[in-house]
Amino acid sequence: QVQLVESGGGLVQAGGSLRLSCAASGRSSSTYTMAWFRQAPGKEREFVAAISWSGGNTYYADSAKGRFTISRDSGKNTVYLQMNSLKPEDTAAYYCAAGEARRNSWSFAYGYDHWGQGTQVTVSS
Repeated sequence: QVQLVESGGGLVQAGGSLRLSCAASGRSSSTYTMAWFRQAPGKEREFVAAISWSGGNTYYADSAKGRFTISRDSGKNTVYLQMNSLKPEDTAAYYCAAGEARRNSWSFAYGYDHWGQGTQVTVSS
């Protein structure tokens, strides 16, 4: 079993920055593809960014490109999402996910077997 614990969410003004963290524990957690998804009230969960188990490959949703950076510290079994130039439309609960997703399914929730409880990000205008 893999446990994922997110932290780092909060309230920030538009244009500001936040860094989310996801600490993973459990068997094989260090070999999984890791990703961030988000879900705003009344909307479906959407993909934000993903990173390979080695950290050598990343993939971003168009909405995140140029503003967000995903990274991982394998020694700490932790994945980060640095979010800059935040906009009110980034307001959502952000979820960390882990799994053996194939490259062509990185942006789909079904590619991940393990999910964190979520951390709220609120961007005020």
